[in-house]
Amino acid sequence: MTSQQPGRWMPLPLDELRHLLAPAPFPWWVAGGHALDLFLGHTTRPHGDLDVEVLRPDQHAAQRLLAGRDLHVAAGGRLRPWRNGEWLAPDDNSIWCRAAPGAPWCLQLLLADSDNGNWVFRRNPAIVQPLEAIGRRTADGMPYLAPAVQLLFKAKNPRPKDIVDFNAVLPELPGGDRAWLASALAATHPGHPWLAQLLGESNL
Repeated sequence: MTSQQPGRWMPLPLDELRHLLAPAPFPWWVAGGHALDLFLGHTTRPHGDLDVEVLRPDQHAAQRLLAGRDLHVAAGGRLRPWRNGEWLAPDDNSIWCRAAPGAPWCLQLLLADSDNGNWVFRRNPAIVQPLEAIGRRTADGMPYLAPAVQLLFKAKNPRPKDIVDFNAVLPELPGGDRAWLASALAATHPGHPWLAQLLGESNL
């Protein structure tokens, strides 16, 4: 794997992302902190990058859609070029995108596993959701990852910004989503500090 300096980020504005991915013949969802902001309906904090989740089986369609841009696989703290037609196995989940070599990174694709119409949580394959249940849409049609799903990703070794995100979203999280997140956390991260708050909020 090629070791590189990551370089700086200048995330695409969401309107530009919508335009870029409008022709996509596959589902996609805004992820990360931006997804939680879309759920809440306002910006809660600055964001240093822009994450978009796509299904692993759609990776080549995504590569074709982004043809002409500089694409790198990010793994183990290093970057390597994503070769045209290369199939990324489950150990490779993150693709950084920029307009050209030397330009700022503007987009990160996250590959999600799926099976028989279900989304599969890669950190615990026992956690599944129907594909139609993992996403939401804003009033103007922007797709984003369901907040409970996004918080499950953020629960592993939460950084200060992840804790801020959890505390911002929890009061707005519907009871069914809180119960699902509590169950998924208990199965994946037993004793997680967020569980007490979720259990208190969800009457479990």
